[in-house]
Amino acid sequence: MAGAGKKQRAPRNRTLALTHGERKRLAKEIVQPGPEGAVRGVRDRIILGDASDLLARLPEKKFDLLFADPPYNLDKSFGKKKFRKVGPEEYEKWLDSWLEPAARLLKPTASVYICGDWRSSAAIQRAGSKHFILRNRITWEREKGRGSKTNWKNSSEDIWFFTVSDVYVFNPGDVMLKRRVIAPYREDGKPKDWEEHDDGRFRLTHPSNLWTDITVPFWSMPENTDHPTQKPEKLLAKLILASTEKGAMILDPFLGSGTTAAAAKKLGRHFTGIEIDEDHCLLAAKRVELAAKDKRIQGFEDGVFWDRNART
Repeated sequence: MAGAGKKQRAPRNRTLALTHGERKRLAKEIVQPGPEGAVRGVRDRIILGDASDLLARLPEKKFDLLFADPPYNLDKSFGKKKFRKVGPEEYEKWLDSWLEPAARLLKPTASVYICGDWRSSAAIQRAGSKHFILRNRITWEREKGRGSKTNWKNSSEDIWFFTVSDVYVFNPGDVMLKRRVIAPYREDGKPKDWEEHDDGRFRLTHPSNLWTDITVPFWSMPENTDHPTQKPEKLLAKLILASTEKGAMILDPFLGSGTTAAAAKKLGRHFTGIEIDEDHCLLAAKRVELAAKDKRIQGFEDGVFWDRNART
């Protein structure tokens, strides 16, 4: 019989969970800083605590990429922690409270990605533009979402792209999208900008700021967790490959269940993650362990990203 409060899983459900033994073992891997002083030894470490406090205590000009998936301006529970909706000006002020210390941690060539929904996007643009150079806004299709009888179904989110300076890394050739060709065009009888394989006709396309190939983690995916706002590893892989080189340092001040850390590990980068919820820290540590053994990222294969449902 399952213990009290333990979820019953269907036989094919692959959602990651922690055993009692894993909790005890992984707890030793989590950094729990004291109340004062600099936090050192941050490479490939998960730090338990509040980003608003800890960012000011990390080493300056160390990171090549900042990925931030902060609480959106909604009433939302994240494990034992809750975020309460506030007014637009107060939310923007909160964003600025951690962006300012985070900016000091970035190298001059670093890039910044900040996630948000349609309610928070304007505040993110304004707060981010105080510290960085705005480059673009990526909109990605969440594919999931509850319907509504009084409004349009909310099935997209934004990622704001900034850089610290005009000198930064961007590798479009590392994030090409492979799509099935619906209406193949030929020139002199030969395929034009597409290739024919045994399993179909495909074209490599350059990355755009509209992503419709992302699958939100669900119960049958090995990366899935019970975190309420988990980002897909494929999404992080795109940002990491586009904006860093191997060996780069990535900072995630709202690590959650550890997607950034796991993707960084799989792609040969280093990470520092801050997370306020201890259970999520432990889950992130487990994902990093698994990433060291299995480098696969769903939807990314042979150096290209596959369009959703491109293969039968």
